[in-house]
Amino acid sequence: MIARDRLIVGLDVPTVAEAATMVETLGDSVSFYKIGYQLAFAGGLSFARELVDSGKKVFLDMKLLDIDNTVAKGVENISRMGVTMLTLHAYPKAMRAAVEAAAGTPLCLLGVTVLTSMDDGDLIEAGYTTDARTLVEKRAEQARAAGMGGIVCSAAEAERVRAITGPEMAIVTPGIRPAGVAANDQKRVMTPRDAIVAGASHLVVGRPIVAASDPRAAAQQVLTEMQTTMMAPAND
Repeated sequence: MIARDRLIVGLDVPTVAEAATMVETLGDSVSFYKIGYQLAFAGGLSFARELVDSGKKVFLDMKLLDIDNTVAKGVENISRMGVTMLTLHAYPKAMRAAVEAAAGTPLCLLGVTVLTSMDDGDLIEAGYTTDARTLVEKRAEQARAAGMGGIVCSAAEAERVRAITGPEMAIVTPGIRPAGVAANDQKRVMTPRDAIVAGASHLVVGRPIVAASDPRAAAQQVLTEMQTTMMAPAND
C-alpha cells in the first residue's frame, strides 16, 4: 500500500463549498477524506456520496453509539452510501450489532477507543477508573472479538494495539502532527513517521493540512514522510 492510500485528510471545515474547494486544491495528491460532525451537519453526507462517485474514499467519522437496533439500522443505511470506513464507539454490544448489520458489505467498521483529545485526567473526570492506555488495550481486544475491521486510537498506543489486533485489522490514528506543528487541542500526538513505525495503517491529518497556507504542499510533506518511512528497512 502506498502512502496516498494511507493518508486520510480531515475535511474539518464549516461548509461543503469550502470542502469542495479543499478537495480541488489537493487534487490527485489525496484520495481519502474524513467527514466528521462539523461537515456532516452542513450537507456533508450528500457531499460524501459525491466524493465516492468521483472515485475518492470516505472515512465517515460519526462515532455511533445507541441501542443495538438503532446502531444496526444506521449502519445498514450507511453501508449503502459506498463509504470506505465508519466509526462507532468501541462498546461491545454496539460493535456486535454493527458487525452483524455490515456483514457482506465492504464497509470497514472502526471502534473508537479513547479520543486523542483526552488524557488520564480527563478519563478520571468522566468516571473511569483506569488510565488511557489500559482502556485502549481493553477496547482493542473487544473490537477484535466483535469482528470489527479496525480501531481508532492514538499513535502513541499503536504499537501495543497492533500486538493485540494482529496484522489484518486497520489501526487509524488521528492526532498526527508533523514536527513543528502545534498540537492544538490534541493531547496524545505523534509525527507521521513515528505513527507508521508504531504500526498505524492509516493516518488522519486535519488542521495541519486544511489550515496550512499551502494545503497541497503540506499534504505532500506528510506523504513524503510516510512513504520514506514505509520504504525504510524494518530495523531502521
